[in-house]
Amino acid sequence: MPIPNWPADERPREKLLSRGAASLSDAELLAIFLRVGLPGKSAVDLARDLLRHFGSLNRLFHAPQADFTQFAGMGDAKFAQLQAVLEMSRRALHEELRQPPTMNQPAAVRDYLRLWLGGETRETFGVLFLDTQHRLLAAEILFQGTLNQATVHPRELARRALALNAAALIVAHNHPSGIAEPSTADISLTTQLSHALALIDIRLLDHFVVTPNEAVSLAERGHLP
Repeated sequence: MPIPNWPADERPREKLLSRGAASLSDAELLAIFLRVGLPGKSAVDLARDLLRHFGSLNRLFHAPQADFTQFAGMGDAKFAQLQAVLEMSRRALHEELRQPPTMNQPAAVRDYLRLWLGGETRETFGVLFLDTQHRLLAAEILFQGTLNQATVHPRELARRALALNAAALIVAHNHPSGIAEPSTADISLTTQLSHALALIDIRLLDHFVVTPNEAVSLAERGHLP
């Protein structure tokens, strides 16, 4: 049944206006973005198909253009619109993290890291560089690797931190497998980076393992020296 024929309180747009965006499912939010469906398929049905195919909203956001546009009803214009939505979300969270201090906004940090790194198909290592007041100076991807490994060079990390005059860092990397559980290698790297940075008076505040749906803190797990 076409969405205009649904009861008013079940239509995604009307539901958002009356109850707020948080009340909508992922499919309903995506349906508002899509606006229209396909013959015999409502925008909500199409949204559900997209989420089922790609696995999650974040994986949909990070889908390569060729994969996205091969899906029925999705062309280059819709891909461009989706990427614009993603970039606006990143920039909004980036602005929020710049409000001092970053470490007082754990939810925003997690959300930013998931949007930034969660959908990467290769293991990617990113860094939030902070000043003495723990305000965000820069967010940069320093290393990229394969499906299950990225080689991190502490010396290059330290060099970049010194160049930015950073006093503290939050580091993060994704697990393309979708499982955010820290590995033994992740724990060992955290210890190595913490000790190396301490030698130049820079504090490692946390190391997150990120997937599209989760950001696990090694500091909260007790793995930060």
